[in-house]
This record gives sequence, structure tokens and C-alpha cells, in this order.
Amino acid sequence: MRIAVLKERAAGETRVSATPETVKKFKALGAEVAVEAGAGETASIADADFAAAGAEVTADAASGADIVLGVQGPDPALLGGVKPGAWIVAGLDPFGQRTRVDAYAAAGLEALAMEFMPRITRAQSMDILSSQSNLAGYKAVIEAANAYGRAFPMMMTAAGTISAAKCFVMGVGVAGLQAIATARRLGAQVSATDVRSATKEQILSLGAKPIFVETVAGIEGEGAGGYATEMSEEYQKAQAELVSSHIAKQDIVITTALIPGRAAPRLITDAQIASMKPGSVIFDLAVAQGGNVEGSKADELVVKHGVKIIGYANTPAKLPADASALFARNLYNFLSAFWDKEAGRPVLDEEIGNAIRLTQGGKVVNERLLG
Repeated sequence: MRIAVLKERAAGETRVSATPETVKKFKALGAEVAVEAGAGETASIADADFAAAGAEVTADAASGADIVLGVQGPDPALLGGVKPGAWIVAGLDPFGQRTRVDAYAAAGLEALAMEFMPRITRAQSMDILSSQSNLAGYKAVIEAANAYGRAFPMMMTAAGTISAAKCFVMGVGVAGLQAIATARRLGAQVSATDVRSATKEQILSLGAKPIFVETVAGIEGEGAGGYATEMSEEYQKAQAELVSSHIAKQDIVITTALIPGRAAPRLITDAQIASMKPGSVIFDLAVAQGGNVEGSKADELVVKHGVKIIGYANTPAKLPADASALFARNLYNFLSAFWDKEAGRPVLDEEIGNAIRLTQGGKVVNERLLG
């Protein structure tokens, strides 16, 4: 069993899909590991570190590979030397990169999309979306604090008192919860909202103030797969009115709302931006999926009505060392959980295998792509 770790080639991608720690663990399972030279440089991992962990560092890591690991899906042109039916295990962006998925099928490869991992208890340690969103929520607040022209905490000095910044987090998933916790640690007054009423307790547990529509029913529990789903027009209107009155008083706003396979929902309009104080900051974590904020642009600082709007196409890549460590552990946890000692390779079960498998036997087989 040969596992290949390729150098990421997507623009702005600084992460790597394995670390010396996970290389050692794969070796302990009996696998050979080949790492493409330079794969870890942008994550501060030298080739020598991979070699010391037992990996073969080579310019042709994919040659003879049974499994290819990636952060993002590799170009099919780079996979010519892999074994027939080789697994591609990575974040494959199935909806946005359908042409690439079709190419994997045509090449006879078995593509496994880690972002389709079901959100069930036994798969928590394999969930790349959660591990990377956790870091993204943290980074969003840090970047917003850096762009904000004032201090976050209340400060009492001989020269007078500085009021605490007011931070509003929209969307209380993994990223939103970490954003709340980080803003609180920095000393801000934090409030948060979500369409899922069940998140009120989570917001309160972190010491933040929940801001919720009380006149129209939201989602009582989780949406499909743990995500929120689109709400009724009545709820959207009521939420917009509530947000408009609240957002005008905020210094920092973090938006985190995503719907899998769909464009990000619009949460903040130009009119709402205009109601905010000059010097306020909005960080749009959904900018790569179309954005929660009107006028936000990936990797660009946009100033509208005196308000700074920030958003990165790949926020976890701004923390490459930690993001790589967590991503690599997700991949190891996944493969090791299904490792069959007798077969000398992982053997997937139906529940998780059917959920994440995009291609098999020369065809696209995932129901989410066939519907």
C-alpha cells in the first residue's frame, strides 16, 4: 500500500495533506509513504522532516500510488502514474469542480470527497470542514481586530476610559462559535444570531448575547447534515429587520453562513452597511461562495460607506502550520479507522463510503451529484 502526498498547486494554497506525525502513523500501519519534494514548504515542514519520519521524498510521488492525499483535489494530469482504481482523498469541491470529478471518473479513479463526510459522532475526528472552520473563525476575528482602528477590550486609564468594541457574529456553526470565543477573549462585547433556535444555549454558554427573531419560527434543531437550510421569506424579512436595527450599533461583524452546494445566503445589504459607523469592520467568511455581504470581494479590502469589508478565498490557508496539522490528522483518522490489517489497506463501510465516494468504476456514483 503506497500513499502519495502531493504538493498543492492551487493559487493561495499553503497547506499540506500530511505531516511528519501522520507519516509515522501511516508507516506504523504498514503503508509506504511518498511525499512530493517541497510539499510542506509553505506549511513550514521541510523535506528533511518528512524523510526523518520515514517518507520517501521524491519528485514523482504519485507513481505507483494506491492512495493520493490532497488538501484540494489534484489535477488529473498529475495522476498518470497511479495504480488503476487509486483513491483520491481530499477536499474535492464536488459542486464547484464537477469537470474535475468527471475527469477522475474517466480515469478510473475512486474520488473520496472529505467535505461530504457525514456529521455523525464516529466521524467527528475525520471532519475537515469542522477542523478548518474552527481555525477560520479564529482568524476572522484576528484579521478584523487588525483592520479595526481601535482596541477591542474596555480600558480604564488615567487619561480616560475606552469602551469595549461591539462584535456581532452571524451564523453559529463551528466557525461562528470560535469567532464568538475569540472575540470574547479579546475583550469585546459579543452578540450572535442564527436561524437555528437551538444555538441560543451555545451562544449563552460562551458569554455572548443571542439576537433572535421571536415572532417567526426558525429551525428548532439542526438542518440537514448539521447545517442551516434556507428559511421562509417571512423569516428572512423578519431577520433582516432585526439585523438592520442591531448592526447599526456594531463595530465588528463576522458573517459565516454557508449552505452546501448553494451560493452563500446574503445577510448584509449595502443599506445595512451604510447604517454602520465609519471605521467599522465586516469579515465575510463566505466570500469564496458568493459572499454573505453585498460587495465583498475575495482577497480584497473593500471600503463602502466608510466600512471596511474583508474576506479571504481560503482563510484556513492563512494559518498553514496548524491548518495542515489538523487536516492531516483528519485524513489519518479516516483511513486508519477503516484499515484492514489482513488486506493491508482501508476498506470502507456503506454509511461513510457511500456518503463521500464520488466516482467508482469509471462513473460518477454519488447521489448528491446525480440528483
